Parts: sequence; structure tokens; C-alpha cells
Amino acid sequence: MTLTVTDRYTPEQVAAYKAKGLWEDSTLFDVISEQARERPDKAFMFDSTTSVTYAELRDRALRIAAGLRRAGVHAGERIAVQLPNITEFVVAAAAINRAGAVLVPIMPIYRGSEVKHFLAHSGATRVITMADFGGFAYVDMFRQMQSELPQLKTIWAVRGGVEGAEPFEALEVNGEPDALAVEVGDDRHPDEPFLIVYTSGTTSKPKGCVHTFNTARTAAKELTVGLRYSSEDVQFGPSPISHSTGMATSILLPLINGASSLFIEKWDPVAGMDALIEHKVTCAVTATPFLQMLLGVYDPDRHDVSHFRAWVCAGSPIPGSVVEKARKMFTGGTVLSLLGRSENYVTTMCSVDDDPQRAVTSDGRALPDADVQITDPLGNEVPRGEEGDIAYKGASHMLGYYNDPDATAAMFTPSGYSQSGDLGVMDKDGFVRVTGRSKDIIIRGGMNISAREVEDHVGARDDIAQVAAVAMPDERLGEKVCLYVVPVDVSSAPTLEVINEDLRFRGVATQKLPERLEVVEALPMTATGKIQKHLLRAEIAEKVKADSAS
Repeated sequence: MTLTVTDRYTPEQVAAYKAKGLWEDSTLFDVISEQARERPDKAFMFDSTTSVTYAELRDRALRIAAGLRRAGVHAGERIAVQLPNITEFVVAAAAINRAGAVLVPIMPIYRGSEVKHFLAHSGATRVITMADFGGFAYVDMFRQMQSELPQLKTIWAVRGGVEGAEPFEALEVNGEPDALAVEVGDDRHPDEPFLIVYTSGTTSKPKGCVHTFNTARTAAKELTVGLRYSSEDVQFGPSPISHSTGMATSILLPLINGASSLFIEKWDPVAGMDALIEHKVTCAVTATPFLQMLLGVYDPDRHDVSHFRAWVCAGSPIPGSVVEKARKMFTGGTVLSLLGRSENYVTTMCSVDDDPQRAVTSDGRALPDADVQITDPLGNEVPRGEEGDIAYKGASHMLGYYNDPDATAAMFTPSGYSQSGDLGVMDKDGFVRVTGRSKDIIIRGGMNISAREVEDHVGARDDIAQVAAVAMPDERLGEKVCLYVVPVDVSSAPTLEVINEDLRFRGVATQKLPERLEVVEALPMTATGKIQKHLLRAEIAEKVKADSAS
């Protein structure tokens, strides 16, 4: 299935987006080339061992694009890239796009059946990866899959060859730039499919979101406005650049602004703090836990992060205590909130111009030139203050789910808003507060209980680091509330009785009180910082079943 821009957007919408400057006729390679002309020797990106200037990115991308063409890559072919946060990821992505192919990024945490699903579903024919990273042999995994996925022709390995893979560096051919450009052929149009990025899979099997360069670039433009971003900024990138958050914020945002971007290959808060200070980082967009871990290692006597001006937390709510501590750490900086998803990158966000307290009380509002509604199950907008599905309409929305027209059609309301499955309320000023997931409601004896409400109360305790409330099956009531908590100190973890006593004191209804407590060392998370509640629901269902059988 080949999605086109007309499958999602009308000619009138396309014209309007281009008139506003949200969409452009320039390609990804055009943007790279423009930045290379203006600031050729400026380091665009750096990881712990390598640094790449804008001019080097342009030259390497073109040479590798020619190498891909010589290897038989054709327009529209899907190429998977599974790499950590290293500079070669961006070089590969730019080369793939310039060669007319479609990028299928895969986060390094994925293994076996998950990776096989991405390859089989997308129809990816080639892979760019590392021989080994973090003690895992990626090339060996892909080699084993070739017998089951006959379309998988070639495996390229970066930073060191290995049996069963060709060296990625060998793709970089010699030649005059003008001649190589002619050899590679026409650049990929910014309204053609640019990448297929897979959802985090918080509720079901991941779906492939097909974005054009223009839909992805729009998100970076919106962030530019919200952050007042400029060429003077230095981005901090611990979030995987092979997923939506990292792609938009650590690659496209600094790229379109001529800024610089620091990649963190393997997250460690101590090393992260040192790198942040060394490179005088100014901005970050990450899941909330990254900021929490950084706060845990912050020493005011040793760490000067006064150059930092904006940290945006996405993927989970920001506890008020975290915001207060972060503002003291950054002194002149601020903490902002963002709600996003792979389907449209940025749904709502608090900007640097908003009241700082909004980051604690809301998940932001629609950025300029986008529109957000709170809708009922039929797709109708509900009155302000009422709960409903947070639905988006704007220029950064994907063309659709790859090879899944039914799921694509199902997300849209009659008026063309894309429903997210996230529940929320909108205040009179347009600020949205996420209240849960449409499938994150616990129905106890016919009473709907918001998991988010319970989590907000429990998460306010000083002895709780992380919390997740999920439904557990009950023969009499249908469902009850089960609470998973990660305590600050496992030796002094609160009991269920202590937690419920506190909830009663806070005025929580008896029917909403958790009826089971599971103390764990960590919650299952996606690489983008979202709790995988479907795994917790499945786990507790098995435990309840085993308990009833014993």
C-alpha cells in the first residue's frame, strides 16, 4: 500500500499549509545543503566519540545515497535502521531519503518478534545496524531473520564489520558532488512518504505511522515557536532519535534552525549531567523520568547548569515537586509540558511564554496553526471542562497507518479530527489536562474510575517514585483497582493500608481505593517513557487467576 498526501489532505489544505509556510517545497537534503552553505564548519551533531558538521553531513549523505543506488536501492524501497543515538543514524536517514527510499527507524531496545513485526509489516528489504551494542548482537539477530523474511536482502553494519554484514562505510563512494547528484537522480518530494515510525505499543501491536518530510518538519516548526528556538541553541538528546520524540526534537528541530544537537547513546544520569555542562546545552524534550534522574545526581556545589533554558517533559505528567526542584537547578530555565504521539508528534504544549505554573496544571494547549478538540465517542466536541478524547487536526498529522486503512479511518471524527485515545479536559483558555486513556478506565461494579486520578494522589506521596493504577479482574464487580508502585526506598515501602488511609484523608471515594498493591523495582516502559499498562494488566490478571486456582 502506497499512501499519498491526497489520501489525507485536500488540495485546499495543502495550499493553506504552504501559504502559511508550514509546508515547503524544499526537501530534507535541500535543508541540509542550505545549512551547509550558511554554516559549513559548525558541528550539527555530536555523540560521545564523533562530531559531524553541516558540510560533512551534506557530503556524506550524498555519497552514501549514491552508494545505495549502486547497491540497487530504488525509489520507495523501505530501509530499516536500528541504531542507538549516534551520528551515523542521521547520516543514514539523510542518505536513504536522498536516494528516494523510505526510512523505517527501529529503537535499539527492540528484539526478536518485535523487530520481525516491523520488518515484515513494513516490507523493509535492507537493514542498517551495529554488529554489537550494549552486549547484544544485532547483526546475528537480523541474520537469523533472513531465513523467515526472504525480502530482507542486505545487512549493513556501522562502526566495525562482522561476518554476515557489509560495512556501512563502504557505501560512501567517491566522485564530484554534481556528478553524484545526477547519478542519484531526483530528490524525494517533501510530500511523499519520508518514514514509517512505529507506535510505542502501549495498548496493542505497534502500528506504522507514515509521515512525509513536511508533516515531520511541521512539528519542528511548531516547537521552534513554542521554545523560541534559534541557531544559538544546543539540544540535549537522551530520548531515542529512532522514535518520534527524538526524531523531531534532536534532529529536525536543531536542523531547521541551524543549531547543534548532543546525542546520548546510553543513558546514565551522571554522564548525562557532565555532557550537559560540557556542551552548554540549552534545551531538551524527553520523558519525565530523564529529568527526575538528572535531579537525583545534581549537586549545586559542582554542577552549573545556568545556561539551560527549557526542559520539556513529554509522555507522562510532571509532578509539581519535580518542576520546583528543576527550576531551582536550572535557575534561569523553565520546565514545560507536552502531549504528543507518533501520529502527529505534538498535540499540545506549554510554551516559554505561558505562565510557568501551567506545566504543573496542564499538558499545554494547541500550538499556532493546529487545532485540538475534546470529543465524545461519536466525534462531537464536548463543552469546556467535560472529559473526552483529545483529538487533533493540523499539518503534522501522518498520512495514515501503513497497510491498515481500517485503523486509519477509525481514528477520525466526522469533522476530520484525529482521536488519540487519550482522555482529557480543556479549560476556557484552551489548556488541556490528560485524565487517562480511553482504555485506562477501571470499571468497578459499573462505576468508572480514572486510573490517572488515583495515580495523581498516590504519586504525590514522598515515598513513592513511580505509580501505575490498572484494572484487575474481579468475579463479582468485574474490575478492581490494582496499584503498582516503585518506592523511593524498598525497605520502607508503604503498605496498602497506609496508602488507602492517605487516600481517604484526601477525600477519595471508597469505591476508588486500590484493593491490591504490587511493589516492584521498576515499571515496564516504552523507550519514549510511557508505562506499558497492557503488560501490567496482563500480569495481574495471571496472578489473580493463579490465586483463585490455589
